[in-house]
Amino acid sequence: MPHRLVTRLASAALRLPPTRLGPVRVTRDLPVRTRDGVVLRTDHYAPGVRGAPTVLIRTPYGRGGPLRLLGRLLAARGRHAVIQSCRGTGGSGGTFAPLVHERDDGVDTLDWLRRQPWWSGQLGMFGVSYQGFAQWALAADAGEELHAMVAVVTASATRDSTYAGESFALDTVLTWAELLHAQTVPWLARQWELKRGQPRLAAALQHLPLADADRVATGVTIPFFQEWLRHHTPQAAYWRTRVFADHVAKVRAPVVMVTGWHDIFLPAQLDDHAVLRAAGAPPRLVIGPWTHGSPGLFVAALREGLAWLDEHLPEAPRPREPAQPAVAPVRLHVSGAGGGWRDLPDWPPPAVETAWHLQPGGELSTCPPVASTADRFRYDPADPTPSLGGPLLVAQRAGPVDNRRVEARPDVLTYTSAPLTGPVEVIGPMRAEIYLRSDLPYLDVFVRLCDVDRKGRSWNVCDGLVRVTPERFPADPSGTLRVPVPLWPTAYRFAAGHRLRVQVTGGAHPRWARNPGTGEPLGAAVTLRAGWRQILHDPEHPSALLLPIVHSAPSPPPI
Repeated sequence: MPHRLVTRLASAALRLPPTRLGPVRVTRDLPVRTRDGVVLRTDHYAPGVRGAPTVLIRTPYGRGGPLRLLGRLLAARGRHAVIQSCRGTGGSGGTFAPLVHERDDGVDTLDWLRRQPWWSGQLGMFGVSYQGFAQWALAADAGEELHAMVAVVTASATRDSTYAGESFALDTVLTWAELLHAQTVPWLARQWELKRGQPRLAAALQHLPLADADRVATGVTIPFFQEWLRHHTPQAAYWRTRVFADHVAKVRAPVVMVTGWHDIFLPAQLDDHAVLRAAGAPPRLVIGPWTHGSPGLFVAALREGLAWLDEHLPEAPRPREPAQPAVAPVRLHVSGAGGGWRDLPDWPPPAVETAWHLQPGGELSTCPPVASTADRFRYDPADPTPSLGGPLLVAQRAGPVDNRRVEARPDVLTYTSAPLTGPVEVIGPMRAEIYLRSDLPYLDVFVRLCDVDRKGRSWNVCDGLVRVTPERFPADPSGTLRVPVPLWPTAYRFAAGHRLRVQVTGGAHPRWARNPGTGEPLGAAVTLRAGWRQILHDPEHPSALLLPIVHSAPSPPPI
């Protein structure tokens, strides 16, 4: 099938913004030499027009598959598309070391672009996940030549996502390490491993010590996995040159951010949004009912990204056109019954923070707490409380899942409201405050909000985990700890007749590495200590989930 016809059919199937589609000329495996002599393999999709701007995509995932389609779409719509494999991947020289070389390699690639006869001086960037990290590494250095960015499920800083709550995002990091290694093995061997359900990865996620887990999953030592196990403290100098959060405020190019409520980088991406807003460079923010790799996210990213480039990186100067209605700065999907898409002037919207208190008897209500006896559960890291759904790297396992199976465990406490007499809508950052006592000074606190429907199914909405150490959370004279737990932000509408449910437990494995209860180093811990926890909910210890309650306007049409 001719490539031009494929591009047209893809544009129609994806309902992309309408435009004239032109011819595309493709040159593959161009050598771009960096300052240290490494050659980065690069594909160039050239449009059939002169003076066209350039869109750069730097990726560690190879230059085929969806990126070939994106390259053709960009070029057919009047832009040079330059797709480059990061060093150590996709045929590029050197060794892949996450986040280490992206700034320098990005700057060297920009210098190469400037020497090309087709360079117009106008740059855009497009990227999903790690491709977005590569954007932020270069963005501040690109200066005024950078005219637009499309940042999809990504952020400028990965440290806080790697150690969410100061624990360790084991499932995300080890799964990603295995995925990158899989690119180096024969195709048939990879398909066989996937068909078998990736038993080596499953075994590695259960393995201790964690320092051996990469070898269990892949058969080799993964240097960055070992480094991330060692350099996990907030003070670690290791991360200072591997995060680009300090660069965000310097970027003046228009940025569109696309993410999902169950994305692993959502909190960090919203931090970037806040920095751009404060710096006077308001971005466009789109948050949908998506997980990190879901097909719906891919389609939305193409639509939003190409429309953004049409506006801010046009193929040629355009004549003055009649004023068009302004695009709302924020567009988000309110999940749950009767939600839908909303256009908002900013994130987060105005809300009234309302405390839903944990009550005796497993109840949850907005009434003040009453005198009560603490609830108890025993957490055993040898049989860790499992994670179920939520923000995960693998889309097939992520998102909303019926939680009744995990709620039936004796190491999970649940607090459930009465059926709602009317809908309750929450939009914004979420948090909990949990008062507890523990047998052990080293522990985790996991809190999850669920929507219990009329059939009794318990669907996860958002959650968060905090790792407790004596230094971070010193106990009061009675031995009580007050632990604030940030949850993933959300936008959710609880229907009348549904109930709110809060889970409190001691972990969510393997999404987060289990807490051994000993304070041993993250990568070396093998001794597992079980212990009792008491969750307090009396007037002096008002454990609660704090919800941002809003009243929203009717829904506009869907994306």
